[in-house]
Amino acid sequence: MINLVPVGMALILLGFVIVFIGALLSGQQGSTNTKVAVGGFIGPIPFGFGNDKKLMYSAIGLSVFVFVMWVLMNKIR
Repeated sequence: MINLVPVGMALILLGFVIVFIGALLSGQQGSTNTKVAVGGFIGPIPFGFGNDKKLMYSAIGLSVFVFVMWVLMNKIR
């Protein structure tokens, strides 16, 4: 059996390097209008934070979808 742990660790490290380089390059361009939203759960209650209303509703909807899929997958087992 092939051990894929080193490959996974290398991909994670490569991802960090790409994000770091992207942050350095975008910091030189000036200000942009960035929209951010985060969704999650506290128990069975979904919540979301964001600075754009449509993006926040999308994050909450995605959180609800993931929760429903998680419940369905646990019922199947």
